[in-house]
Amino acid sequence: MEKVHLTKEKETLLATLYGRAAHSRTENPVLRDPLAEQAVDRIDYDFGKLRMRATDALSVAIRVKTLDNLTAGHLARVPDATVVHLGCGLDTRVYRVDPPETVRWFDVDFPDVISLRERLFPPRPGYTMIGLPATDPGWLELVPADRPVLVVAEGLLMYLTTEEVHDLLRRVTGRFPSGEIIFDALSRLAVKLSRFQPAIRATGATLRWGLDDPAELTAAVPRLRLASELFFSDVPEVERFPAGYRAALAVMNRIYFLRRVGRILRYRF
Repeated sequence: MEKVHLTKEKETLLATLYGRAAHSRTENPVLRDPLAEQAVDRIDYDFGKLRMRATDALSVAIRVKTLDNLTAGHLARVPDATVVHLGCGLDTRVYRVDPPETVRWFDVDFPDVISLRERLFPPRPGYTMIGLPATDPGWLELVPADRPVLVVAEGLLMYLTTEEVHDLLRRVTGRFPSGEIIFDALSRLAVKLSRFQPAIRATGATLRWGLDDPAELTAAVPRLRLASELFFSDVPEVERFPAGYRAALAVMNRIYFLRRVGRILRYRF
């Protein structure tokens, strides 16, 4: 068994791992993730403290699957891209997407997280792990800047401050000649309400950054241009939720500030 000593924001990566694994084990899942299932079986941790319900696990799976699809779509258009997965945690996207060997893929996270990844997941061609936090500019020097880049930041930016988010995106757009940045974003209201989420309460993590208008980022990071904004309530897989949950989403979808609570944004530069 692999013992883990993660706390607060780092500990939340175990919630998303468990959500993927739990949903993967259901009949006809949205997302199949056998490596996540194996990792949960090998990690010595009380996953019960996260109070992950079936609907929570489905929410995790839908978000992950949507980002997988956007990543695969980008690589279909740019088969020799460089991919950087920031704050990768214990996500297995590189294995699920299974990019061709023409793609260079880098997973970036804290050294202790990368060390755990190396013990849990196998190596593969064209795949490199970097043990530095996403806010450390040092990782940029370890990624060649001779190709278009796809930066994926799932479940990361909301844990940073506004200044850290802006600095990170300015560094990325200044380092690479062109590319796309895909990430999930919460509204400021959702950040305030996050303290009531079971996984956040269980880990003691703090969310800091919310985004109400995508234009805020294009103003702060001049090279960015919004390419798409996908609302959680518009993803087809939400039909898999129970009727009551779908009804609540339908109501949220009609109220402007509630519709924007959670979404996936894609910027180009």
